[in-house]
Amino acid sequence: MKTIYTKLLILVLLLPLSAFAQGTLNGKVTDQSSGQPLPGVSVIIQGTQNGTSTDMDGNFSLSNVKRGDKVVFTFIGYKEVVQNYDGQKSVSVVMEEQSNELQEVVVQVGYGSVKKKDATGSLTTVSSRDFNKGTNVTAENLLNGRVAGLTINTSGAAGSGSQIRIRGGSSLNASNDPLIVIDGLPISNSTVGGSTSILASINPSDIDSFTILKDASATAIYGSRASNGVIIITTKKGGKSLAVDYNFQYGSGRAVNKVDVLSAAEFRKAITDNRPADVPLLGTANTDWQDEIYRNTDFVDHNITVKGSLFKKIPTRLSIGNTYQEGLRLTNDFNRTTASVSMNPSLFNDHLKINLNANYAREKNRFADGVEGNAIYFDPTQPVYDAASPFDGFFEYTKDGFNDRPDDKSSRNPVALLLQRSNVSKVNRFYGNVEFDYKFHFLPELRAVLNLGFDQAAGEGRNSLPSSSAAGNVYFDATAGHDVSHGSYSEYTSDRKNKLLDAYLVYRKDYTNMNFDVTGGYSYQKFESEDYNSSDLRDNNTQTNSEVTTNPDIVLIGFFARSNISFNNKYLFTLSYRRDGSSRFGDDYKWGNFPGAAFAWKIKEESFLRDSKVFSDLKLRLGYGVTGQQDIAAAYSYLDIYRLSQPTSQYTFGTTPTIIGMAQFKNSIIKWEETTTYNAGLDYGFANNRIRGAVDVFYKESKDLLSYVRVPDGTNLGNAGFQNIGDFTTKGIEFSISTDIVKTDNTLWNVNFNATHYERKITRLLGGENIQIGGISGGTGNTVQIYSEGFNPSSFYVYKQLYDADNNPIQGAVADINGDNIINDNDRYIYKNADPKVIFGFASAFNYKNLDFSFNLRANIGGRIFNNINSNNAQFQRLRGDSASALTNIPSSTYDSNFVLEDKQTTLLSDYYIENASFLKMDNVTLGYTFPKWLDGKASLRIYSGVQNVFTLTKYSGLDPEITGGIDNTIYPRPRTILVGANVKF
Repeated sequence: MKTIYTKLLILVLLLPLSAFAQGTLNGKVTDQSSGQPLPGVSVIIQGTQNGTSTDMDGNFSLSNVKRGDKVVFTFIGYKEVVQNYDGQKSVSVVMEEQSNELQEVVVQVGYGSVKKKDATGSLTTVSSRDFNKGTNVTAENLLNGRVAGLTINTSGAAGSGSQIRIRGGSSLNASNDPLIVIDGLPISNSTVGGSTSILASINPSDIDSFTILKDASATAIYGSRASNGVIIITTKKGGKSLAVDYNFQYGSGRAVNKVDVLSAAEFRKAITDNRPADVPLLGTANTDWQDEIYRNTDFVDHNITVKGSLFKKIPTRLSIGNTYQEGLRLTNDFNRTTASVSMNPSLFNDHLKINLNANYAREKNRFADGVEGNAIYFDPTQPVYDAASPFDGFFEYTKDGFNDRPDDKSSRNPVALLLQRSNVSKVNRFYGNVEFDYKFHFLPELRAVLNLGFDQAAGEGRNSLPSSSAAGNVYFDATAGHDVSHGSYSEYTSDRKNKLLDAYLVYRKDYTNMNFDVTGGYSYQKFESEDYNSSDLRDNNTQTNSEVTTNPDIVLIGFFARSNISFNNKYLFTLSYRRDGSSRFGDDYKWGNFPGAAFAWKIKEESFLRDSKVFSDLKLRLGYGVTGQQDIAAAYSYLDIYRLSQPTSQYTFGTTPTIIGMAQFKNSIIKWEETTTYNAGLDYGFANNRIRGAVDVFYKESKDLLSYVRVPDGTNLGNAGFQNIGDFTTKGIEFSISTDIVKTDNTLWNVNFNATHYERKITRLLGGENIQIGGISGGTGNTVQIYSEGFNPSSFYVYKQLYDADNNPIQGAVADINGDNIINDNDRYIYKNADPKVIFGFASAFNYKNLDFSFNLRANIGGRIFNNINSNNAQFQRLRGDSASALTNIPSSTYDSNFVLEDKQTTLLSDYYIENASFLKMDNVTLGYTFPKWLDGKASLRIYSGVQNVFTLTKYSGLDPEITGGIDNTIYPRPRTILVGANVKF
């Protein structure tokens, strides 16, 4: 009995101690919708610093846990999970995506970051989980159709760049490209020779997110380069746990559409009916020349990423990738190899944070010159090859009975133009930056940031044709006694350097009902470039033209400041100011001042809405700012500059060539183009942000427009140059909405829709004079667009076509607009423009357990295209060109108008050829399945298949209505590609 009491006494004494006993909790964290493990989840005991994070398999081990502790699991984009510890050895935690993640996401802005919920400007962030899928060879196509106000137009060429516009741009003839910033390094819009685009060297797989700054209150901090908006690219970083990610993608593409021209049989009939005397010129072949210049294409993409903690202290990410893409044209291909490394250590108890980003890319290209025009017009009754031909066996037209004399008045064989030419390049590019962010020990509210960036690209290339090519340089050969082809050869090297130094201070202070931060600093950026070009005018090297151009350095200097102030977490103010100097302008006009201001009101935080079950977010934004433009293709044009004449412009006195100095256009009063923007926006969210989006209205006014225009003879040292010529406005509205239509434990269906409408108008031109633009094929020096006060800058300037009683166009009959009974240039009028009325984007992503299905749609409504292919060729007279021996094919639409080409000028410039450019496109559709516990749970595997460029619905009669500038004079078509791929995570 005594023993029992003794044991009970000991038990009673130990019971209180057992409450403080420490143990180890093991477990695994997975994603609710996919079942995949979540690496990098923070696991911490509430109220302590004791914590860890999950490894690549989602596993964790947390020691020193006591009964009654609360273990908190947090991960960006997921709801927080709190687990009570009662002595259990292990736990399985399932984390659910955070429906209101936009409230807490941190977005990049100029020289810093801000929580999305505290942003005052108009900006949109797209993270990697929302990127477009498919053959996204260049980075910008990850965004196509995803962002209201952002348009991206990419050609079908391998590795092709894109025309990127935010809210339509802000200039006439200066750059309308947005400023692109990669990890804090602003890059130049100038492409090194031999590269396809400024973004071709960037591996899309390395990108973590894009932030698009659209209004001036957000972009003014970048001042001199931000009038067309800013795209901030943030690349992926390392993590604490070791993880390996491998991606593979293969695609096979083909052409899906062609310009509708006469087949060989139809062509024979057209010649018989319209030009019977030319029937003997017909051949015996049946050739579809568009089929002959295109091929089925291959696309292969490999990427492997290793990330983890180097030496257990330095979060590191290493990525290596290779992309190979063939273009539809027979010889066009693009090959890019990339390597990148990022390191993000924190030292001195997180007082010093270092961000190091280094990227290397090697780009190899074989370009294929545009031969679509030759393929459209070449005689379909002639063969591709001719055994008797001296031109490497390719059929070519010859003249005067000489088999080796190419006819200089006929088109060249389009297949020969591709296969005989070797136009190749290599580009090496290194870019990156290192940022030091130091939080002072004696004043933690104050940080000093130093950002050093460097971007260098070196390109080289050569372009050659053999002497056996009919398209080479033709010279008189004394031995042969007639003109013969001597081929051609040229080579070049190109070098671009971009050096950056940013230094600034950031002070932040938080109070009970107010917090604010102040940023102030200095920026210095220098752009250097040099080009070397050499060409042999004959293939025997007897004549050579060489030129080395060391372009003037471009230097930008800026002083900037910004302050963010928040009262009661409801009223937000942002004030910014930047003073920029550009070496492109003279002393009196060198500096520009760019202020910005914004206000945001978190209406949801007011007492009357704080407890609302309907509204989960409601924020009003108002913004104002001024930004600048100096990115023109002219440096130091305010100075007297002379250059040496070309060898072809030398005068010979006796036997000595004399080089004549040429004066450059001079404008001593050229100055900044400035854009003032007003923006009002409303961010909204309903049902716990299950429905969320924004509405923005904006107005932009650009003044002192920089444009390249001609000047009267004798009034300047040159006959054309950049001048400040007028004013320009853009107004519009944007709408976006994202909603989770279905959201359950096993199913998530999210759709995203955006719409943009904007109108551009020229409000003032120098002297009120119109400026004709938009050069077209046909005739000499003809243009079909115009700059005119009160009109859109892409407006068409044409003759008004007249029609008969059956609504058929009458050949050569146009309206006498001014009523003087004479048809001339004074009877042209301004009709329609190329800008769409509304732009739509729609994306759908559906997940059911381990199955995923997604697609993207885009639409443009209301724009117009001038069909220059038809205007220049859809006439029966074009069946015979200027050559004595060659016939020319014509578009099938010739039978719609029955034009013969009686009056070249009125027919060529008729509004009959302005067509509706509206379209609906499905860019991509993808179906995938994930095996979350592949290889006995050591890895996850996702396999998928999809189609790129699925369909285009349009009334446009041409090849593709998505054309830059509004004039269709043949384009590089976009292929339809079938894709398969796999993603493995270890």
